[in-house]
Amino acid sequence: MKLKLLFVLLAIQVSFAQHRTCGMQQQLQAIMNDPIKRQVYLDQQNKFDVELQKIQSNAFRNANIVIIIPVAVHFPAVATTSTIKACFRALAQSQINVLNADYNGANADISNWASVSANYPDTNTGNLQVQFVLATQNHPAGSGIAEGTVAVTFGTDFLGTNDTDSTWSGYLNLVCRNAGSGILGYSPLGGSPTAGNCVVISKASFGSGSGCTGYVPTAPYNLGRTLTHELGHYFNLDHPFVSCDGADCNTSGDRVCDTPSCNQPRYDCNAADNPPTPGGGNPPLTTCGFLQLTMNYMDYAEDSCMYMFTAGQATRMQAWYNSIAGQFKTNVLANEEFLQNQFSLYPNPTKGSFTIAFKDSLNSYSVEVFDVTGKTIYENNFAQSSNLVQTINLDQANSGVYFVNIKSDKGLVTKKLVIQ
Repeated sequence: MKLKLLFVLLAIQVSFAQHRTCGMQQQLQAIMNDPIKRQVYLDQQNKFDVELQKIQSNAFRNANIVIIIPVAVHFPAVATTSTIKACFRALAQSQINVLNADYNGANADISNWASVSANYPDTNTGNLQVQFVLATQNHPAGSGIAEGTVAVTFGTDFLGTNDTDSTWSGYLNLVCRNAGSGILGYSPLGGSPTAGNCVVISKASFGSGSGCTGYVPTAPYNLGRTLTHELGHYFNLDHPFVSCDGADCNTSGDRVCDTPSCNQPRYDCNAADNPPTPGGGNPPLTTCGFLQLTMNYMDYAEDSCMYMFTAGQATRMQAWYNSIAGQFKTNVLANEEFLQNQFSLYPNPTKGSFTIAFKDSLNSYSVEVFDVTGKTIYENNFAQSSNLVQTINLDQANSGVYFVNIKSDKGLVTKKLVIQ
């Protein structure tokens, strides 16, 4: 009997350990308990409210403007051999690739929305029109990162349990370390680049793919979407299961009107609930009289079962970005001349191969092609290359949307590629 009881208790503990958990509320409470931080937070939220009202009243969004955000990734506990560095830089880029797909509605599994959208007549998928880019130049003094090398640190920044680092003020800082007992990650609700805020993700939930020693993405949180969720908090998104009290969706719950109100998170990933059915799942998918938007990145489902932001959430994130845009550094990414004039990529769309034509010769550069899930399908370094034209053959690639990273000592550029 004792053995049976012990087995049950262990099973319950394992089950709880497998649920998505988030430390955002604890972060927010710590801010509100500090009078100085609380006032800074409230002032920033007031600025955000003004930006949100501007967007909502004008119903305006320039489709030609892409938000560019400089990113630095920090692995505080990692040794500094060259082999380990290469692995972790690749792991960091895999996570960036996931973010760029998820936040732009370019992830492959967003196609699942078509089969369930009729259940949510007031909801559309969202697209932030953003490009997250690892910083490559003008690194902070003392960082030890060479010009042209991506901003990934090893054992030097955000040590211990620090959640801010003034050295990296002006960046979107991602930190991969133990996030706390049973917690996959956390972020402040409304992050500040000036304050050097960071988003913390556990070592088993960062990035996608095979990972690196001690930092292996582990199912069911191995698709990089813990950061997709936590970064939503950084952009001032709350959980959609905050509450269902209050009649005004602009001031109650998560304050997003196209996320159905609910009062409990959705855990796990029940195939029988895809597409969702009223009353199904664990917990029931209907709460507060609405069908729960279980596939939303801000709920608690497993990585493989969350695949979308709503248009309302994208608007809210846009407003937060507008309120903090001036806090990001503008001199740490590839310069505008290189972005606009130094090369062209054609044909696009393509049947499987494409050409990169450079205006001037480069000493060396690298090309990486990855799909909307963040998986790299092509990678090559062209050292001491004098060729102004380079053709990349992707004849074996399936039709769909891909992204091309072109990196040189002038910076890193990401281009969208469509294969027909």
